[in-house]
Amino acid sequence: MLTLSDAVFAVLITILVLDMKPPHGVGVTDLLTLWPTSIAYGLSYLFIATVWVNHHHLLAFFQRGSSSLLWANLGHLFSVSLLPFTTEWMAESRLSAWPVAIYAAVFALVNATYLLLSHEVFNVKEVNSLLVAERIRMRRRSSMTLCAFVLAGIIAVWYPIGGLVVIVTCMAMYLRHSDPIGFV
Repeated sequence: MLTLSDAVFAVLITILVLDMKPPHGVGVTDLLTLWPTSIAYGLSYLFIATVWVNHHHLLAFFQRGSSSLLWANLGHLFSVSLLPFTTEWMAESRLSAWPVAIYAAVFALVNATYLLLSHEVFNVKEVNSLLVAERIRMRRRSSMTLCAFVLAGIIAVWYPIGGLVVIVTCMAMYLRHSDPIGFV
């Protein structure tokens, strides 16, 4: 399961960079016109990297696979696979309202499927050794982030830059904590 997941993450990061197009001109000022693409790419790369780290950390707890665990993992990978599309759309639209709102919605979907996946991982009896306080902390962080991404999507409908600021703030939260579990 981990091998398939790693392959999906690698392909998604590759697709992200393949969607980046060079400027039409040859000057530095031509490069500056790509600022929406640079922001979208950087944020999406950081998000996929964070999801991958959390995914690895989470799957280290599971001992044996089950049908529900495999489907939860596939659902999570599907939600992450939507990021290159929404990243490109957001960049092409130059951070317009609906593309930013849908981008935030995909972040929320990734977070929701991570919560489902973590539930399946920790539902196995062999994993019950994880401290209850640790599991509560993990769920609290993930739930707060999920709410923040939903809020970002709502804000983005009227204020796309405001929605993007909420997303960036959540990403800063990811980087602030050293414990990877429970962020995405």
